[in-house]
Amino acid sequence: MKKYYLIVNPAGGTKKGLKILEKVRPIFDKSEVHVDIIQTEYAGHANELANTLDLSGYHGLCAIGGDGTLFEMVNGMLKRKDNQNFPLGLITGGTGNAFMHDLNCLDPVEASERIIKGNLRSVDIAKVETPNNLYYSFNIIGWGLVADAGYLAEYFRLLGGLRYDVASILEVLRGKRRIARLILDEEVVDDDFVFVIACNTIHTGKAMRIAPKSKFDDGKIDLIIVRNTSKTELLKLFPKLFTGEHVKSKLVEYRQVQKFSIIPDENSSLNIDGELIGITPVHVTMEPKRINVLV
Repeated sequence: MKKYYLIVNPAGGTKKGLKILEKVRPIFDKSEVHVDIIQTEYAGHANELANTLDLSGYHGLCAIGGDGTLFEMVNGMLKRKDNQNFPLGLITGGTGNAFMHDLNCLDPVEASERIIKGNLRSVDIAKVETPNNLYYSFNIIGWGLVADAGYLAEYFRLLGGLRYDVASILEVLRGKRRIARLILDEEVVDDDFVFVIACNTIHTGKAMRIAPKSKFDDGKIDLIIVRNTSKTELLKLFPKLFTGEHVKSKLVEYRQVQKFSIIPDENSSLNIDGELIGITPVHVTMEPKRINVLV
């Protein structure tokens, strides 16, 4: 009989972790798979568990959560002192479910059934080196307006999901200049940018099709680069990010690379897999097929 740890985040994302557990636990009980359930108790707990759990006798580490939970699991697993790299499984339960959206598996029941079947898929991971820390990203690395708006949005939490739209519009109207050097593989580009988003998945956030050409197992990361332009043009561009139509815009440069660096004139914040962590300069290298995921 296969055994998995199942981490449940009762407070994250939609705060429905325990209700989803009630829904899917009977599926595991009726199967040939045994799960040991652990509830997270604080922010970063899933990271800590992935990093320190004794995995002897287990076949993988699973969780009920969203992109934030998966980010913690990936970083905890890849920084283990014993270098054990066990398969990861995710049962959809967060606010942002970009990775599971790419797998076309947003239903918790279907996700549980896939874990029970035990099929594995290798997934690329981006190694993200910043001045103060090392991170591993499965989804996005965002710099410029996308990170600045994330910080500004925290002041508008009463607006719910609309706070990001409001913050983005305010950042556009602010018209901040962001002078930076990009190194794309071996090519050097110096310019004034609005934002750079590097994507390992098609989707990010709530179903935004940021990188419609992206594949998380091709050894490359897709960059969406937007240089400074008029405020009117930028405001017209943003709605297209939800459909993927932005890639047809003359404002957007779409690149696929194996490594890149962002070196701004002034150090600034990053958005890594939806988390507002890390600062520039940042150096990113793709690590092909770095983790295995139960799909």
